[in-house]
Amino acid sequence: MSRINLMGLVRDTIKGLKAYHVENLGEGTKLHANENPYSPSPELLNEIFSRLDILELNRYPDPDCKNLRKAISFKTSAPIEQIIVGNGSDELIQYLMQVLCNEGDTIAFPDPTFAMYGITAQCLGLNPISLPLNDNWGFEAQPALEILAQHKARIVFISYPNNPTGNCFSEREIQKVIEQFKGIVVLDEAYQDFSGKTFIEQMKKHNNLVIFRSLSKIGLAGLRVGYGIFPVELVEQINKVRLPYNSNSVSQLVATGLLNNFTVVQNQIRSILDERDRLMDELSKFSSIVAYPSNSNFILFKACKGGENIFNSLKENGILLRNLGSHPRLKDCLRITVGTKQENDQFLNRLRKVTS
Repeated sequence: MSRINLMGLVRDTIKGLKAYHVENLGEGTKLHANENPYSPSPELLNEIFSRLDILELNRYPDPDCKNLRKAISFKTSAPIEQIIVGNGSDELIQYLMQVLCNEGDTIAFPDPTFAMYGITAQCLGLNPISLPLNDNWGFEAQPALEILAQHKARIVFISYPNNPTGNCFSEREIQKVIEQFKGIVVLDEAYQDFSGKTFIEQMKKHNNLVIFRSLSKIGLAGLRVGYGIFPVELVEQINKVRLPYNSNSVSQLVATGLLNNFTVVQNQIRSILDERDRLMDELSKFSSIVAYPSNSNFILFKACKGGENIFNSLKENGILLRNLGSHPRLKDCLRITVGTKQENDQFLNRLRKVTS
């Protein structure tokens, strides 16, 4: 029987990493993952089921995602030849780093922000550096540009709106970075459907800009569909490292159907925004809660009487939020995804009991 030292084969950079961890509940109210609380429409589901019998699951999917890219192009007005579909936008983050960075190169991102920028960079042997946000969770271009130049960064990732703070950074400050940074600026617009703000038109003027989007936040989290809009010169290079058949047939079919019949989703988005405003108003009534303004489908708030206790109490009563307290600047901070009215009421009622 062969017995070798497996850990001796694992790269040291991987040993030092912590896996991206998301808590879950078997049952209960899940307000932790920034998902759409509403299911796809019955009309879309019926259309999908009617077409499944002609879907050749014994055949490989369309490697070019032609129909899905055409639907994305129609929705965004981006040229189809600039669109690449990913198995979630996480995959595209990795591809971009693989294409543009050698081992030891630097990538950068605001802090706090989406954890996968840093995790992916470390996995690839890159040097991730953070650009601290100010006390109002704002992004300031000048100090960021100085740090980017000092470290000769290749890519800067900017989540817009930012996760987990929920806000859109100043357009003027981001514009300065686009115009002055000598590398690639990635605007991760995963929550654009809720903010209504985008830099996509800037791609016509600047060839250092990449836009990421996701369908996970608007109803298809279970199918993992993301896409990127890239400068034409980079598309061929990204496709060299893109895994073959990286988007499966079912995901392509459902995502195309959702984008081509977007009215129901748009109505769901409006309901989420209405509930977000109501949640913000209700949270403002708690003397021990500080809720931060949001342009997204979630709200970051600080619990002055102890975020960990509130998180655990809610979880014990079947309500799961995202606990962000392990980040040094997010002590006692929790993030709630905007749910249905019923789910939000359950959260508020339990929160009143916990904080009273």
